[in-house]
Amino acid sequence: MDAIDRRILAELQRDGRLSLTELAERVQLSMSPTHRRLRALEESGAITGYRANIDAERVGLGFGALVFVTLEQANRATVPAFDAAVAAIPEVIQALRLFGDPDYLLRVAVRDLAAYQRLWDEQLSALPGVRRVESTLVMKAIVDDRPLPI
Repeated sequence: MDAIDRRILAELQRDGRLSLTELAERVQLSMSPTHRRLRALEESGAITGYRANIDAERVGLGFGALVFVTLEQANRATVPAFDAAVAAIPEVIQALRLFGDPDYLLRVAVRDLAAYQRLWDEQLSALPGVRRVESTLVMKAIVDDRPLPI
């Protein structure tokens, strides 16, 4: 990956809806080499997809929580079962496996406190292998979905 590839990635992080013509202009290449590089970045997995950034508040999902999960035992049986169960919960918008304690950090987006309580009671507390679930509520997002520093 060279400097031009990094510029392509940086421009697409700023605006994923750029046309090929606009992208070529911004990275100062003709369309054909820009298109080849873009395809190569997609095929290599550097670009994993394209999506719109949605304002959670405006779509009724403005209540956020960070959930810290500690497993009874983090082993070959419990970790894959927990991972699969968490991946199946749409309200979990980010799940990170951590070194140390706790074992996981989940980022959750729901409508309100009552919706979070239902999620906690019905799904989060029932996840396989869980010893402890602790939550903290998000007051305000200061940096959210920032582009990678390419």
